[in-house]
Amino acid sequence: MSENESLNSPPEQVATARLGATVGPEGTTFRVWSTRASELGLCLNGELTPMQALGDGLFETVQLAPAGSRYHFVLDGIDTPDPYARFLPDGLHGEAEVIGPDTYAWKHTDWKGLALHECVFYELHIGTFTPGGTYAAAQERLPYLRDLGVTAIELMPLAAFPGERGWGYDGAALFAPHAPYGRPEDLKAFVDAAHKLGLAVLLDVVYNHFGPDGSYLSSYSPEYFTDRFQSPWGTGLDYREPHMRRYITENARMWLSEYRFDGLRLDATQAMADDSPVHILQELAREVHALGRELGVRHLMLAEDYRNMPGLVTEVGLDGIWVDDFHHVVRVTLTGETDGYYGPFSGGAAALAHVITRGWVYEGQTWPLEDRPRGLPADDLDAPSFVYFIQNHDQIGNRAQGDRLHQFPGVSMGAYRAASLLLLTLPMTPLLFQGQEWAASTPFQFFTDHHGELGAAVSEGRRSEFGHFASFEGEVPDPQEASTFLASRLDWQEQEQGEHLQTLRLYRSLLALRRSDPVLRESRRDTLEAGHQGDVLWVRRQDEHGSRLTLWNLGAEAVTLSGLKLPHALPERLLAHSEGLADFSVLRPQQAVLLVTP
Repeated sequence: MSENESLNSPPEQVATARLGATVGPEGTTFRVWSTRASELGLCLNGELTPMQALGDGLFETVQLAPAGSRYHFVLDGIDTPDPYARFLPDGLHGEAEVIGPDTYAWKHTDWKGLALHECVFYELHIGTFTPGGTYAAAQERLPYLRDLGVTAIELMPLAAFPGERGWGYDGAALFAPHAPYGRPEDLKAFVDAAHKLGLAVLLDVVYNHFGPDGSYLSSYSPEYFTDRFQSPWGTGLDYREPHMRRYITENARMWLSEYRFDGLRLDATQAMADDSPVHILQELAREVHALGRELGVRHLMLAEDYRNMPGLVTEVGLDGIWVDDFHHVVRVTLTGETDGYYGPFSGGAAALAHVITRGWVYEGQTWPLEDRPRGLPADDLDAPSFVYFIQNHDQIGNRAQGDRLHQFPGVSMGAYRAASLLLLTLPMTPLLFQGQEWAASTPFQFFTDHHGELGAAVSEGRRSEFGHFASFEGEVPDPQEASTFLASRLDWQEQEQGEHLQTLRLYRSLLALRRSDPVLRESRRDTLEAGHQGDVLWVRRQDEHGSRLTLWNLGAEAVTLSGLKLPHALPERLLAHSEGLADFSVLRPQQAVLLVTP
């Protein structure tokens, strides 16, 4: 029997085999669903084999095709890549590689995951986190992240996307990790090494659209998509179609079971429109948590969703939500910006106290940018379900120059460190963006690697999407230029110098306190209160272990702490000072302290 000769497949295997290529004990099953083609073929290692029609658009063949074999499908005579491919070594338009289940031998199988309240997230982009821009290069930095004090890594999207470089939100083949970062076994080695060090690893996934280039699902069956919905990025995904629904749920299961990720961050869930009886988000949450119970590990599901909908946690079953409102209030406080979505937000001590107390700002008030109510009260959510940040990839990269918070004119390093102290002493789940901990000088710009006409269209589309920001009126770096990508790579040599080192030391000390201090360790909203006296923000956390008081002077004048009229006694001992000072009797402008009793 030749390597490409067909094998008989028992009926039960035909009924349960997934689409794409599945390696099994009797050979590799290649299965396709197509409502558009009448004749299907498999081109395996250069040899064409007809596929058997099973009915209902299903076609199948079973071949002796070991891991490493290359293949593509042939639809009515047209060579077509596999949208279910587990690896596309030559890119989205090339042949797929058969990936076996045993290509990596896991070493740290006793890892059980982390609860959300144990997480301090560190968002990173594989291509710009290190000079090497690979999984292997990032793996070398894992001990640094452990020593920094973060506990969970959140990787920006890895599903194969067009070209060599990009943010990853244009993924087109969701089952295939992006080849320029390394092979699938390299990604598994990264996750395995993180678990060895006690670090969880979550993955950012995009289930609201496919990229504009390289998605071949509609070549097989247009029913994957629908005109009932439109997303900002194109035609809507039809989650009422069982094959599309399974494409998404099986993709989530793959990342969690085969790559052993500890959870998923779901991009822009407000754009995941679904008119099915059970919303796709609810089914994802149910399946992911059931899979965790089956495997004996804890899986987390986070939503990026600007709508401020607590039901994503209390009804849908997700674990947490990225909270834009906190970021926006901090940003407006420090910069005074009013462009775009910053316009509806106020800054200052009173505004910060309000968002911290309520969890987010908009709880049903009219959102001016859409002229409709936004949000609901979040009283039923506990602190860990709010993922707070003062920077992330969007809030940096969607700026014209990709500049970071501390680089905005008028934002002092002292103010940046004070905001950092506030973030890391709240009971909400904090998220850092790569390089934030040392106030990296490198930007994080928007970069792509599309072909000519599409690249130009993407550049113009970006300008249109963010045209309401004044900063987009001038020149912006060309997303298509390799220099834009290279400029966004972290400069690791700078972190031991000057202001960078001072900021890094503050982050390390605050993250250590977050682990060791008995009050800061407890992530509860019922022990949290916030207020202000004039321009001084105060945040108090009190439980049976004592009280911790954060003070941040947002005014233009120094404040003597003994003169503050607070609704509670002023603690007498210093735990942390945003500038590393020992004297906290006077709080100068844009300084913050953490005080303790007893």
